[in-house]
Amino acid sequence: MTKTSHIRFAEHATDTLQLGGDWTLASYEQLTAEVSAWRQRLMPRVTVELAEMGKLDTAGVALLVDLLGSERLLELSRSAPDLSDERRALLQTMASALSVAPQSVTPPQRSTVIELFEQIGASMVRLWRQSIGLLGFIGLVLASMMSVLVRPRRWRLTALVAHIEQTGLDAVPIVALLTFMVGAVVAFLGATILADFGASVYTVNLVAFSFLREFGVLLTAILMAGRTASAFTAQIGSMKANEEIDAIRTLGLSPVELLVLPRVFALLIALPMLTLIAMLSGMLGGAVVCAVSLDIPLSLYLTILQDTIEVRHFLVGMGKAPLFAFLIAIIGCLEGFRVAGSAQSVGEHTTSSVVQSIFIVILLDALAALFLMEMGW
Repeated sequence: MTKTSHIRFAEHATDTLQLGGDWTLASYEQLTAEVSAWRQRLMPRVTVELAEMGKLDTAGVALLVDLLGSERLLELSRSAPDLSDERRALLQTMASALSVAPQSVTPPQRSTVIELFEQIGASMVRLWRQSIGLLGFIGLVLASMMSVLVRPRRWRLTALVAHIEQTGLDAVPIVALLTFMVGAVVAFLGATILADFGASVYTVNLVAFSFLREFGVLLTAILMAGRTASAFTAQIGSMKANEEIDAIRTLGLSPVELLVLPRVFALLIALPMLTLIAMLSGMLGGAVVCAVSLDIPLSLYLTILQDTIEVRHFLVGMGKAPLFAFLIAIIGCLEGFRVAGSAQSVGEHTTSSVVQSIFIVILLDALAALFLMEMGW
């Protein structure tokens, strides 16, 4: 039967405090208010009696510690004559544990400037570690690639063809459509500006030069970063989450050889072909705008291309394609191996692979453009 919990002075003795009733979790809310009220009135010389106390659990002992303090409760547990051995042990154990419990410390207020620099420093450390990991993974892939190339029996031709279809053939429509529209926009803007100088015919040179050297390979690489790198990360990341990669290692096989190399080789083959399609589609879009807006027929458009555009511009654009393909495939596969095992981790690393791929593609393209401009190529 539940006894009503109470805290009161003994009759005719204002120096004796009687604790009675059940001090359990069920009475915790009522006792909390009483403990808060009595804690301010409790003097050190007041004697505490526990004879009328009913049931007691750890929630009640925590309230006793709050009311009396852990040291006073320890003394009471030793000196009180009417305590059972079980209750005495409970009081001593809880009082000792709560006496050494760390007090909550309010963290000091930090400056916004300090937090900003801390975030910048953490980002730089994270970028450094990712760069070191990327370089190490590139070395591992190159070593595996050299080992496999000299052993034709270890070539995974079926997986290679399947990945070429997924990364190359399936991407032809979107690459052709996008570059066609961008070529039309570039031609229209060029014609609008050059018309003020009476040089509208140079729109052909603008479109050809931009797509052969920059836009063809850059737009294709950005599309592959968003389409293919994310797919590689999601595929390998899902295998990592399902512990399939651990199973591959258990069988004595190399995950790099089975999962990474077919994807790298496939993108090395597919991206240059898609770059060529992008160059042709972009110049075709420019040809349509020139024919409609500038009255430049297709035959004249092709003649201008043949007479004024050198082959080296085409070679510059195509030369970037294998490098971009290799880095996009490497980043996509590496982020897949970094997946921790949950669906959230798969999504985070998929996003990271796209961002890293696009960033490094644009960075290398800018550096290559500056270098080639200085070299006169």
